[in-house]
Amino acid sequence: MSSSKSLADIRRDYSRHELDESQVAADPLIQFERWFNEALDAQVMEANAMHLASVSADGRPSGRMVLLKGLEDEHFIFYTNYHSQKGKELDENPACCLTFFWPELERQVRIEGLAVRVAPEVSDKYFNSRPRGSQIGAMASPQSAVIKDRKILETRAADLEEKFASESLLNRPKQWGGFQVKPHLIEFWQGRPSRLHDRIRYVREDNGWSLHRLAP
Repeated sequence: MSSSKSLADIRRDYSRHELDESQVAADPLIQFERWFNEALDAQVMEANAMHLASVSADGRPSGRMVLLKGLEDEHFIFYTNYHSQKGKELDENPACCLTFFWPELERQVRIEGLAVRVAPEVSDKYFNSRPRGSQIGAMASPQSAVIKDRKILETRAADLEEKFASESLLNRPKQWGGFQVKPHLIEFWQGRPSRLHDRIRYVREDNGWSLHRLAP
């Protein structure tokens, strides 16, 4: 890989904030909401963007970015096509990991847990709240399937627009809906100088959450 600057020389020192056990909430979901609201206040671009790592039934990992669309009853919620690669993998193996990275605040949150489909009525409600173009897009795209070219998608979307032109309310396609991830581990990472970063990890136990500091 050629570059005017060596990759080995690319580095940044972090010094904006610190994270101490005495500063965090006893409940990691409350702590996450605090940090998420601070990310929103700081106008972090796509603050709800998170990396989703899943594992296939035969043990092959894969990752992609998705958007957090809800945090309810201790579950992180996002939506996708159930026939997509991630949809199939989560149905086969619910173990997954979510990662938020907010570089403007020099922060990262990592969440390990199990994913299950949300109730159909929850998916219906969210689908009905989406812009019509996004609804048509969800209906038109055979997500993760091999297609010949982009024109196929554009044609399918145009056909659907024409088909449902007289209908103000579109029904959610059955292959599209939400997953909710119930965490059993949540780690908060705060960048610090000289790579001596702060890491606080919560682990779910029978009587609540245990909290530990980790070496960077």
